[in-house]
Amino acid sequence: MCLAIPAMVKSVDGLSAEVEFGEVSRRISIWLTPDVKPGDYVLLHTGYAINVIDEAEAIKTLSLLEEAADGLDSWNG
Repeated sequence: MCLAIPAMVKSVDGLSAEVEFGEVSRRISIWLTPDVKPGDYVLLHTGYAINVIDEAEAIKTLSLLEEAADGLDSWNG
């Protein structure tokens, strides 16, 4: 199963960008989404922004991922 994680674009430099998700920052490729700008949300997969999404969708997805992680933590004891 492949998973794409929402991330907020903090800065852009050519075809790369600094993004943040949770407390993690990473430099990623925006080759597939070259028109992104700081403040945009992107779906991040294997170091590439694969799509631009709106803030509401990003927040909802992050919330669902957090719920799933919490469920796994309680299941694993």
